[in-house]
Amino acid sequence: MRHVVVISTGGTIASRWQGEGYAAEAAGSEVLAAGAVPEGVEVRVVDLFTVNSSRVTTAHQLSLLHAVHDVLADPEVDGIVVTHGTDTLEESAFFVDLFHSDRRPVVFTGAQKPLDAEDGDAAGNLYDALLTAATGSDLGAVIVFAGQVFAARGTVKKHTLDARAFGDPDGLPLGRVEFGRVSWGRRRPRAAALPLPPADAPHPRVDIIAHHSDGDAVFVQAALAAGARGLVIAGTGAGNTTPEIVDAVRAAVAGGVPVAVSTRVAAGAVAPLYTGGGAVDLVAAGAQLAGTLRPAQTRIALLAALLATPRGQDAGQTLHTVLSAAPQALSRSELYLADGVGH
Repeated sequence: MRHVVVISTGGTIASRWQGEGYAAEAAGSEVLAAGAVPEGVEVRVVDLFTVNSSRVTTAHQLSLLHAVHDVLADPEVDGIVVTHGTDTLEESAFFVDLFHSDRRPVVFTGAQKPLDAEDGDAAGNLYDALLTAATGSDLGAVIVFAGQVFAARGTVKKHTLDARAFGDPDGLPLGRVEFGRVSWGRRRPRAAALPLPPADAPHPRVDIIAHHSDGDAVFVQAALAAGARGLVIAGTGAGNTTPEIVDAVRAAVAGGVPVAVSTRVAAGAVAPLYTGGGAVDLVAAGAQLAGTLRPAQTRIALLAALLATPRGQDAGQTLHTVLSAAPQALSRSELYLADGVGH
């Protein structure tokens, strides 16, 4: 018998109609009862909180992180499933992954349709997540959705409503769940976990600022005035902005506020190719490039670096370590994992 703990946090998978729209209200036991449990798996449910995931905060994520560590303190537990709303699932999963050193997996899943939908996807996604949590090892935190297993790092919500909601725009799934088993591709190496922050750690403000035509430094300055301790620039193209924004970034970094650069483009890495306000100038101003991380996960990387760095010390090196931990690309021979075609 394999022992899996489900940590319930709300989201669409726990949502019902409220008269004007859907909202999370169901307990984890109700979500679990909506579908089958894999044979040989025993499940215990922890109701941590119940919110629509668009309302998730750093406080929620710290609570979840410590709940995961508390559950894994029990050697009888073989894995964890976290049911979570899809809006910010990629952020919470990556946050947990950055602090996760245990060989036992933490599997995030959710649903695109509410719990009481006749054609819902909650039961199937939860079944696949339970199977992955019961049989996987050395995975870190992963996302299981629509029969695919993705590493938390790099995976984003790619469609607002479609059942195949998640994917890695620059990589392939780690595995597929089909016919009652998980088929794995080549595993990706994982970076060392960050030190666990206290449950009551202060919540540093980290803002994302998107560049666009006519973009200027106003929002950079506003974020700093609001007390931001870290900034993410979502640049155009390969991470480009304007000379005015570069000047504001230089001042922020000089003032001890780390800055990371991502891109608003759906796929591809940021790269120091252009001057005139481009990534070449942003790097010279002290910003760090986020590789293939999209803006929301770049923000999580910066948030985690701040939480893992004692107050008064430079979080820049911690951020560099997190951003440098790029996963090894999977071979194209493993494309069957992405399109469902067998060997």
